[in-house]
Amino acid sequence: MAFKTLLQHQHRPVLVRARPRARLHQPTRRAVLASAASAAAAGLATRTASAQPAPAALTVAAASDLRYALAELLQILQAQQPGSAVEAVYGSSGKLSTQLLHGAPFDLFFSADRAYAQPLFEAGLSTQAPSVYAVGRLVVASRDPALARLPLEPLIRHPALKRFAIANPEHAPYGQRARQVLQKQGLWVAVASRLVLGDNVTQAAQFIHSGAAQAGIVARSLVMAPALQGRLAWADIAADGHDPLEQTWVLMKRASKPAQLLAAQLLDLLQSAPGRALMQRHGFEAPKAAPR
Repeated sequence: MAFKTLLQHQHRPVLVRARPRARLHQPTRRAVLASAASAAAAGLATRTASAQPAPAALTVAAASDLRYALAELLQILQAQQPGSAVEAVYGSSGKLSTQLLHGAPFDLFFSADRAYAQPLFEAGLSTQAPSVYAVGRLVVASRDPALARLPLEPLIRHPALKRFAIANPEHAPYGQRARQVLQKQGLWVAVASRLVLGDNVTQAAQFIHSGAAQAGIVARSLVMAPALQGRLAWADIAADGHDPLEQTWVLMKRASKPAQLLAAQLLDLLQSAPGRALMQRHGFEAPKAAPR
């Protein structure tokens, strides 16, 4: 956040040689009334200008798997709401949740895992419990199509695999699910010494794209994004091999009324038919309906 500092200029006193005093004429009543009217009009204009509402502003903290989908949603929102200001910050859900718990100035939080949004509700910081709007998917990705097509076990044991990228499981949901998949298949120990941990899943994908890792497990929403589409080969990982990646949102109580209104418009867009289609195009899936 940029902070502006107002510099107050100090005026040094100036010595002026005294001049002969001129004769002062008493102002006429008409002149006094005219001056007062002018001052009143100036004051009214100032109050009117200051009373104009400021543009609506919304600050969003979002899991990095949303980087491209949310950017597109925000473009649509700002086209619908000219003059609105929306700032989005992306990172791992765990780190963003911790920052919010310690008072970070965000109005709306999109988490890649319900587990990182729930503590904000329990701490009384959000207006409601986490709401699920989509489900994320894991993929194996590589610049080498032959490696991407391999099942995980032969991939991990392949001699060409020197480094394997995942998000840090300590605070990134996609890293936690990648670890679950590898542990379930008995491959965690075999790959542990070759792991390259991204601070978030976007960084893990960048490691693969740059060649710093020959393959890895990342978010489908990233490999399908325009920035990486066609540059990485990838294959889905079965969803039953790990806990679901429930994409959730919570609105923070600290949000101003204008921010709450703008957040409501964004959430309406997200959950509309065009919004759901956009999310699907970016690799997300619709959440399963709760059993009745």
